Parts: sequence; structure tokens; C-alpha cells
Amino acid sequence: MKISILLPFKENYTVNNAGAVSLFVYDTFRLSENKKNINIFGSTNSKNILSKNYINLNVKKSFLKSSNFEYVENFINNKNFRFTKILEIHNRPSYIQFIKKHYKEKILLYLHNDPLSMSGSKTIVERKFLINNVDMLIFNSVWSKNRFFIGFTNPNIYQKKIAVCYQSTNKVQIDFNKKKKIISFIGKLNSAKGYDIFGNSIIKVLEKYPDWKAYVFGDEKREQHIFKHKNLKILGFKNNKYILNFLKKNSISIICSRWEEPFGRTSLEAASRGCATIISNRGGLPETSKSGIILDKLDSDNLYTKIIELIHNPKQLIKYQKLNYNNFYLTNEFVSSKLDSIRKNFFNQNNLIIEKKILKILHVTNFNYRFDGRLQYNTGRRINNGFVRLGHNVLTVSDRDLVNQYKNITDPKGSRKLNDKLINIYKNFKPDLLVLGHADIVSNDTLYFFKNNGVKICQWFLDPLSKFGPDYLKNKKRIINNHEIIDSTFLTTNPSSLDFKINNSYFIPNPCDESFEFLENYNRDCQYDLFFAMSHGVHRGQLKKGKKDNREKFINELVKKNNHIIFDLYGLNDIQPIWGNDFINKISNSSMGLNLSRGIPIKYYSSDRIAQLMGNGLLTFIDEKTHYGDFFTKDELITYKDLDDLSYKLNKFKKDKKQRIKIAKNGKKKYFRNFNSTIIANYIINKTLDKKIKNKLIWQK
Repeated sequence: MKISILLPFKENYTVNNAGAVSLFVYDTFRLSENKKNINIFGSTNSKNILSKNYINLNVKKSFLKSSNFEYVENFINNKNFRFTKILEIHNRPSYIQFIKKHYKEKILLYLHNDPLSMSGSKTIVERKFLINNVDMLIFNSVWSKNRFFIGFTNPNIYQKKIAVCYQSTNKVQIDFNKKKKIISFIGKLNSAKGYDIFGNSIIKVLEKYPDWKAYVFGDEKREQHIFKHKNLKILGFKNNKYILNFLKKNSISIICSRWEEPFGRTSLEAASRGCATIISNRGGLPETSKSGIILDKLDSDNLYTKIIELIHNPKQLIKYQKLNYNNFYLTNEFVSSKLDSIRKNFFNQNNLIIEKKILKILHVTNFNYRFDGRLQYNTGRRINNGFVRLGHNVLTVSDRDLVNQYKNITDPKGSRKLNDKLINIYKNFKPDLLVLGHADIVSNDTLYFFKNNGVKICQWFLDPLSKFGPDYLKNKKRIINNHEIIDSTFLTTNPSSLDFKINNSYFIPNPCDESFEFLENYNRDCQYDLFFAMSHGVHRGQLKKGKKDNREKFINELVKKNNHIIFDLYGLNDIQPIWGNDFINKISNSSMGLNLSRGIPIKYYSSDRIAQLMGNGLLTFIDEKTHYGDFFTKDELITYKDLDDLSYKLNKFKKDKKQRIKIAKNGKKKYFRNFNSTIIANYIINKTLDKKIKNKLIWQK
């Protein structure tokens, strides 16, 4: 399990200048059970790096690119980043959008600061993007987590994608008898950190108790707060090792920040060394110590009073010191183990889905229950049969039937009830895979819910997407509405032929199914020569007055040109379309079939009629501009150039019965061998779960 950790740009992952992020990464990495598989990436000019697994990314200044952008780009292209299974990004939500485009494995984002103050997570739109595009958000305090979800209507749906992982340090043996009369302040010497509050109170304390001393560690170039006393030592910045050693002899540590500290490492480290800590009730500071003394009023007088109470009462002082030390649990070992558990969970989730032989599949499409069997021969049922034949546990939801049932005054489309139902189904069924077929009513929020709970999502789409086809804008909007959420999309049009891009999209042919396409018309003496059927919409079920499409003109001209061909036509010229069992009865009477889809032909697109024609053993004709000649030879399928070419070939094969039977039989055999519902269902599963397909299928390019 290769893990890559990306530090913020210019983070000093060095012995002498490491900040809170670097210390957290170093302390947890070196105790991780995955230590040998972790690389840490950063960019710094400093030397004396904390660990050997650090990889420095050189960034040159450029007027054309921001340094941060070049830094992330260099990281993505670095050879040591290849084959990373888990990417952990620290404190830079702004990196996610770019990285997400180039990396498809697991992403963990650690937020060490107030999310509402960071570039890339300030707005609710940015934060919704983050929660829906990373696999885990890890906060350094409950306070930071709560800040992130300000403005969310239902943050509870994201519980499985969030964790709180506090900063940590080591815990060493403390001899409380060696504690000295020392009070410390560690941090930036500015008003945000409350240094002025500390200074004004500590001078009075040192005046009253001359046997006590105060030590200050830190600096600040932007503000000047000058406090002088013979027992006050201001020592400037010191590295973490020095501070930890100092705290072993320190008695009282003051952290009196005015600003909302997301966590507060100083308080954590003071607790680990058995110091009595006095803290302000700001941000995540109260979470750093179970036994901290909290300032109910943040001013120098109140701080002075709290310090005096401890100095006056040595028993109280030692009580707080030992409580802090004994209750301290945020050790490097504890936090490192927690992170390893999170990583292991991701790794096991992947393996569980990919290696499982039997999957739980939730298949949401229109199974047309409300039309009393009229639309029984549909592609959704074919694909569903394939899932079942593969041995999977398949639960079906007929979305259109349900919303039709759920419509009411408060929910006029029934969509809210449907989406609530899907979430409840998840809780009871816990699917591995969600398959959508034209399920436009399923909301993006619902899809994010499934995705955030580790469910893989795919969709199949049968309608034409050609710019020169019917309902182009409508169908385009339907398919791209959710393609960034969905793991894979399967189209009956070649994706490379479209004038827009759909993420992770693949071509699938219209599947045939042995329980639907069971006729062998090549073995029958048929009453008609050519079968053709169309409709003005499957749900309407009958001709719509005044509605026409380009196929009617083509068919009528074909009929005029071919007096010797006996046509069996439905869905035009006032002849109603046919459905259900009537369809099977009618198609069984023709030896040949015309596959003519709406719109201008485009590469590989066909309606599902081709599966019904070839699958039932009719000699099938199709426009050569569909490029179905890539899949079938002239001994399996007949392609035509135009109306005249089609007319010639119809008459030719009407006369040549032997050749007609041979080609129709070969066509059915090949269609079933390569385009059956089980093969296509298996292809959908394998592509979505990113499993290797052993034998290349004839439609794969």
C-alpha cells in the first residue's frame, strides 16, 4: 500500500525549523506500520531534513505560473508518486481541484487550521466540493470540524468521510520533584496569542513572588510588546526538541490566545510534560487537555488571579500537573495507530469490492411495472439478467414507477420521496455497486451520499447523443449532470464521436438476452420480407397526431422503390406501434429487418432494435456510417450506403434465400457470442471496479 504525503509548499520539514504540520507528519510516520511504504513530498531550501523518506520538489519562480501550481504539478509528475494508492494532503484544500483531475485513487485531506480561513475552503461551495471529492477529511479538532460544516443542511450524511485526529507528542517519565518555579509562554509574541495579556499579568506575579521565574519562547516582527523584569527571560524561537526538554522542569504553562486556535500544540506538549496549563476558551484549545484551567474571562487580571491561586496552593499546583500528565493520551503511538487504521480501512474497502466474487448491486432504472407488461422487452431488464446470471445479489428499483406513485402536493414530482427511499435502501442493503439507467431523478446529493459511503457508481445510457440527432441538448444535459460524481458511464454511442467529453465513458453495444431473443427466423418460412417498427415514445404507446420524424420519409420512399418487397411496418402511416407479446408475434413473420435509428448516423450508435433483429435471427440491414462493419463481416450483417443501395440489397437477398439464411444465422450467432447481456453486465462491473479484463472484447479500442 504505497502512501504519498504532500506537505504545504515551503513547509520546513527540518530538524531546526519544523512547524506543527511537519512535526505531526514526522511523529506519526516514524511509528506507522506502513513506514516503509510512505514518501513525504515538500519544497524547502533548508537542510538537515527530519527523515530520509523526504523528497524535495524544486520550484523555479515564474511569471506565468504560481509557485503553488508549479509545486503541485511537479509533484504529480514525479516518478516517486507513481502507483500511489493513498495520497495524504496537508493543510492545502486549494490543491484538491487540480490533483483530482490527475489522480483517481484515495485522497485524504488534513486540515490543521480554521477551514473558513483557508484558500479553497472559505465558501460553502468550496467546502461542498472538498467533502464530495476527497475520500476522507481529517480535522485537528472537533472545533475545526464544526467550522467546516457551517451552512450545511445535513452534515450527518458525511460522518463516514470525516475524522478528528489531534496533534500528538511523545510521553516521557516526569520527576515532579524536579519541577522548578517556572512559568512559560510559548508562541508568537502578539496580541492574537494574548502575549500582552500574559506580559501585563506576569510582571505583577514576579513582583509579588521573586522566587518564581518566567520564560518566553517566540518572536514577532510585526508587533512590539515590551515587558522587562529581572526574572523574565525572553529567549526567542527554539526548536521543538529544546522546548520539550524545557517543559519537563516547567511548572505552569500559559496559553491565553485571543484568536480561535484550531487546536494548540503548546498546550498539548505542556500537558505531556506534566505542566499545569492555563488556557483561554478559544477554538480547539479546550480539547488539548482534559485538566486545563480555563480562563472564564480573558484579561490580565483574571490570568493573574489564576496564576496566584496555583502559586499560593502547592498541593493544588501538583494536583493539576499530575492530572494533566496522567490523563494525557495523545501520544505519537496512539495517533499513528489511528491513522494506520484509517488507511487500512481504505485498503480493505478496495480489496473487498474488487476481490468479492458476489456483489450486492442496486440497479435503479425504469422497469416499467406500471404499463402492465407492455414494455417487458427493455434493455434495463436485459442488463439486469446479466447481473443475476453472474451470480450477484441484485436489488432493483424502478424509479419512474415509484415517482409516479409518490407524487403529491408537497412533492409534485415524487423525487424527494424517491431519494429518501434510496438512502433508506442503502442502510438496509449496503450495496457495493449502484447502477443507474436513465435515472435522472436520482439527485446529486443522493449520489454523493452513496459515494461517501464507499459505494461505486456507474450509469448506462441508450439515447442518442449526436449533435445531429434528436433531443441533443436535453440528452447532453442529462448525461453530464452527474458525470463528475459517477465512476464510469456506458454509452451506446462511441464517446470519441461526441462533441463533448464525459469522464470515464465507454462504449457498450445494445445487449441481447437469451430469454428475450429466442426466435430463429432464418429457420422459418416467413410471410413478410422486411420488418420495421418505430414509435413516438415508449411511454405514450401510440402514435401522436401531427408528430413526424425523418425515418418516415425514408421508409415511404423505400416502399415506393420496391414493389416486390413485402413490408411489415409499424409506428407510421397510421399503423399503431406494437409492444410486448404482440411485438414478438409480429417480428416472427419477417425474414429481414431494417435497423434505422433516429437522427443522422453516428459511429456505433444504434437503438436497441438491432439486438431484437439480429438476436431473433432476421437478416439485418444497417447504415454503413454507423461503423458496425467494425464488428461484423458481410457474412454476418448487411450495411448499405444509401436508399438505392439498400433497395438493391433487399431484392438481392429476397431472391437468394440460401445466402440470406446463412448471413442471418451467422449474425445471430456472433451477436450472442459477443454482445449478450451477461458479457456486457460483466464489462460494466469490471470497468467500474477497475478490474483487469482478461480477454479483449471486440468493441474495445
